[in-house]
Amino acid sequence: MKLHFETRRSDSPWVDTVWTCTGGQVTSMTSVAGVRWGLVFWERDGRSYASVTGPATRSGTAPVPEGATFTGIEFAVGTSLRAMPTPALVDGGVELPDTHRRTFRLDGARHETPGPDDAEALVEHLVRAGMVVRDPLVAEVLRGRDCADVSQRTVERRFRAATGLTRGAIRQIERARTAAELLAAGDSAADVVARLDYFDEPHLARALRSYVGRTARQLRQGDGCAIGLDLDP
Repeated sequence: MKLHFETRRSDSPWVDTVWTCTGGQVTSMTSVAGVRWGLVFWERDGRSYASVTGPATRSGTAPVPEGATFTGIEFAVGTSLRAMPTPALVDGGVELPDTHRRTFRLDGARHETPGPDDAEALVEHLVRAGMVVRDPLVAEVLRGRDCADVSQRTVERRFRAATGLTRGAIRQIERARTAAELLAAGDSAADVVARLDYFDEPHLARALRSYVGRTARQLRQGDGCAIGLDLDP
């Protein structure tokens, strides 16, 4: 059984992607490492829920509420939630209390629960309220800007404070996720090794096992249980 994802990129500098997902009869999935924190809203059996999710440094197995429908916002790397520093969310998350169908509570205030088309409006509201902030240095480094006036130690410290991860970990996780997408699209392992500059196929295999929880063959053939990654063409 599969999770049915729809994912779109966002034009907002604060948001990476917005996604929706329906679980059907799926009750568990392979969770995938990721470098971003997010907000997730879901409904099941007439009840509404919301949570803040953190970056994940490894793959694993996660429960899925059967029959639930989800809307998620993945925030840009370098942003953070004022009330919940991103390092405290790594490999975890927080379910938000007092969530209703139309509103949810965050940082002591109530906000309208977004659908996939108005996710950016919610984010802009949170930014204006000072609830979502970002480190401009992290954004500059990620865009490849020269920050020669700042020491590498300072850059690394700011990355850890803003993301909970090192720059090296971010690169490795993002590369493994890209490799999974390429393999699912039909690329061979050898092509992925060359394209993404892995040392060799065993190196790729270790990265996939650690960060994606799949082998190259499973990704190419679509084998395995449901996975928390949009791999549809």
